Order: sequence, then structure tokens, then C-alpha cells
Amino acid sequence: MRLFLVLIIIFAIIVSFSFWTNHMLQASAGEILQKIEQIEQGMENNQWEQARAATAELEETWDKKAKWWPLVLNHQEIDNIEFSMVKAGEYITTKNTTHSWAQLSELKLMIRHIPEKESLTLENIF
Repeated sequence: MRLFLVLIIIFAIIVSFSFWTNHMLQASAGEILQKIEQIEQGMENNQWEQARAATAELEETWDKKAKWWPLVLNHQEIDNIEFSMVKAGEYITTKNTTHSWAQLSELKLMIRHIPEKESLTLENIF
């Protein structure tokens, strides 16, 4: 009986940690996505300096909010996001509209995908 109780407690801790992690992933991903939208607004208004400043803010937000992501995520995904951010920043710096939009769209997709992929659902378990 004691073993069963210990197993139930361990299971509850794991499930609780999973929900907390998913909540934190969603919150930090939401902040990162807001920064990407600010970049897009600057590009829509043809205000490239504003877009470049928002890109710098995105990088700062990434450094602050996502520094713990490697603890729970695949490092390849983190690398892909960082590579995409660097590309987007360079495209914005050179005012390359087409490539900037494409890279920001890819970046948004990768950021949105992470909380969905890491959530505790039957689809992700099986």
C-alpha cells in the first residue's frame, strides 16, 4: 500500500510539472510572438528602423524568456529558431521585404508549434 501511495505521489508530481511547463511555454511563446507581430507592423508601415528595433527586442525577449527551454525541448528545435531569428534580423537590416516576411512566418510557425508539441495530450503520448 505504501508503494502504491508513493507511485501516485510521483505520478501527480510529474503531471503537475508537465502542466506547469506547458503553461510557461505558452506564456513565453506568446510574448515572443507579440514581438514578431511588432516587427511585422513596422514592415507593413515601411518603417524599417522600427522593425529593426523590434528585432533587437525580440532577441532580448528570446534570451530572457526562452533560456530555460533547452531543459525541456530538443536542442535542434532551439537551434532552428535561433538560426531563423538571425536570418530574419539580417533580412530586415537589408530591407529585403520578401525574405523578411518568409523568415518571420517560419519563425512564428516554429514558436507556435512548441507549446502544442510539448502539451500533455493523448495525441502526444501515443
